[in-house]
Amino acid sequence: MMADEVRRRRHDARTTFVRVVSVQVHASAGEWPPAAGEIRIAGAPSSREQAVACVRSIVRRAGGIPVSGFALSDLERCSREEGITLRALLEELSAAGLELVAEADVDRLEDPRRSIEQVNIAGLALARLTVARLPSADAASFYRRIADLQRSVGVIRAFAPLPRQINPAVPTTGYDDVTRVALARLIIDNVPSIQVDWSLYGPKLAQVALTLGADDVDAVSAEEGAGAGRRRTPLEEIRRNIRAAGLEPVERNGRFELLDARVH
Repeated sequence: MMADEVRRRRHDARTTFVRVVSVQVHASAGEWPPAAGEIRIAGAPSSREQAVACVRSIVRRAGGIPVSGFALSDLERCSREEGITLRALLEELSAAGLELVAEADVDRLEDPRRSIEQVNIAGLALARLTVARLPSADAASFYRRIADLQRSVGVIRAFAPLPRQINPAVPTTGYDDVTRVALARLIIDNVPSIQVDWSLYGPKLAQVALTLGADDVDAVSAEEGAGAGRRRTPLEEIRRNIRAAGLEPVERNGRFELLDARVH
């Protein structure tokens, strides 16, 4: 209840979501739905040359859709292997047309503050701060460190508190997951949005998380799904789920620009 109160005080009933097309860095880019709000390059680049070439190729065909890419820890590794600074690599990617680093996996970064600052200095934005693996049992202390990190860098727009990698040997429960979401909203009061991943955690957990502090839904499919009927498309499903939680769905793009003309 406390987390929901904080969330509503900050965002009222508004709940944003973004439709994402994921393109593997090592694959040739195909066509993507024009409704996509973000084109995200996924996977670890094998080299600086591959990363830059992939960005150029996708940006050239993106038609103005924001292009994000890569985990920041993978770019750290790539810069080490290439014998260049992280900033130099980020600047090359920015010059190739990349707008956002897709995620900063805070528990894998050598120096989170410094690396995130390099993203900003290179002229890029950070799409979201993420957690690769389940943090320690003391989630509160971990989230206080995230709040301290934001006080240092000031550029974190969204934090996704649920881990990207799920250990089947140590599974979490839905109760554990939504408790972490609520704690994140209460403790990390200087990050605007608490995010849940639709594709990774599914519509049911995402819907519950929205009532316990989350206000942004990432990675909704951009497929139109016309063959299934309009009411069964991913767009209608996410809107329906958000409204069923008593909230107002508002679509955004990767730049966090609102796409609903009714919202100002």
